[in-house]
Amino acid sequence: MESLKKFDITIDNKELLETALTHTSYANEHNVVSYERLEFLGDAVLELISSDYIYKTHKWNEGEMSRKRSLYVCENALYEYSKEINLKDYIKLGNGIREANKTVIADVFEALIGAIYLDKGIETVEHFFNTLIVPYIESNVDFLMDYKSTLQELVQTEKKSVEYKIVKEGGPAHKKYFEVNVIIDGIVYGRGRGRSKKEAEQHAAKEAINKHA
Repeated sequence: MESLKKFDITIDNKELLETALTHTSYANEHNVVSYERLEFLGDAVLELISSDYIYKTHKWNEGEMSRKRSLYVCENALYEYSKEINLKDYIKLGNGIREANKTVIADVFEALIGAIYLDKGIETVEHFFNTLIVPYIESNVDFLMDYKSTLQELVQTEKKSVEYKIVKEGGPAHKKYFEVNVIIDGIVYGRGRGRSKKEAEQHAAKEAINKHA
């Protein structure tokens, strides 16, 4: 994977790399293994490394550490990181799927973390994390703007009520997702999806703001 070379990373186990880049649709068509197990591992590795970094470099309390960690491992964040290595161009998809969506790309990024960990060890993942992700943390990049507060301010001027309702949830225990509708005076103005209820609500609020504008 050429784009990893700028981070001085080469995955020697090509089968492992191929698995990390293989979507379920492609795996089913070609009777190979998809990225899902590596995603599970990469998710845990990324959470550990980000927790370790935040704990050692900042004096935030537990709640703030948790909030910061979730901000930099959320779907939006993983998707942005993936752009720096052109990850989208390497993902293998089944017939009929034109391109990977944001959720798939974020999941494959975690699978790639899992592959790097298995092939090179935790120190190489830390190097990758420090080079790619830490600059976002130290620049206080907000991958989840507080769209809920912005929406609340907008509708308050019009004396309208805002309600968030979970309409769907699914996925395995380690990788659940939620879909939420934001309802203003009984009308659905937006729908959002995320790995937590809060993330889904933020996406729903963002869509509602765009419609309101």
